[in-house]
Amino acid sequence: MNQDAAETLALRAFGWLAGQSDVLGQFMAATGADVSSIADAVGQPSFLAAVLDFMLLEEDRLIAFCDAEGVPYAAPMQARVVLPGGQVEHWT
Repeated sequence: MNQDAAETLALRAFGWLAGQSDVLGQFMAATGADVSSIADAVGQPSFLAAVLDFMLLEEDRLIAFCDAEGVPYAAPMQARVVLPGGQVEHWT
């Protein structure tokens, strides 16, 4: 997965979140985002990374998104690794 594909998937995830009023409220509470800041942040890789972090926190939410969007279950994690802060450090 490359940066563009990861950002596109994260935007799709945010679109799905925005359509789920209860989940959107949880996302906003967890990230500290508000309606006025989302418009400016939505195109930034760090915000998109936060969207995927939130999606990956709960398996039921992740599965619901993937099923609704026809996305493989592993794709959000693959996208998260590409976005800022997602690199996995190997200590061995």
